[in-house]
Formats: sequence, structure tokens, C-alpha cells
Amino acid sequence: MGRQRGIMSHQMKEELAKELGFYDTVKQEGWGGIRARDAGNMVKRAIEIAEQELKKGKS
Repeated sequence: MGRQRGIMSHQMKEELAKELGFYDTVKQEGWGGIRARDAGNMVKRAIEIAEQELKKGKS
């Protein structure tokens, strides 16, 4: 089975990593170097942003 393409853009992932404070780890070790908790927090924040964007569109 082929590797599935990610949903989040590379730029968005970097912005979230900066916002959540683990971008230095990403720069030094790559995405595989982050903790599972950090990855979960990144997904949680991305969902919050998406929900906010949906609310703006409905207003």
C-alpha cells in the first residue's frame, strides 16, 4: 500500500509547531522526533482552527 498524502500543508504544520513550542525539535530531528502528545496537540489545534473557519463562513 502506498503512502497516503497528508491533509495538513507543510506550512500549516510548521506554524502549529511554532505556536505550540516544539518547532526546534522538528528542525533538529524532523517530524519523527516530536512526542506523541505534541502531535496530538497539533491535531487538536488544527481542528479548533478549522471549526473557527467554518463558523466564520456560516456567519
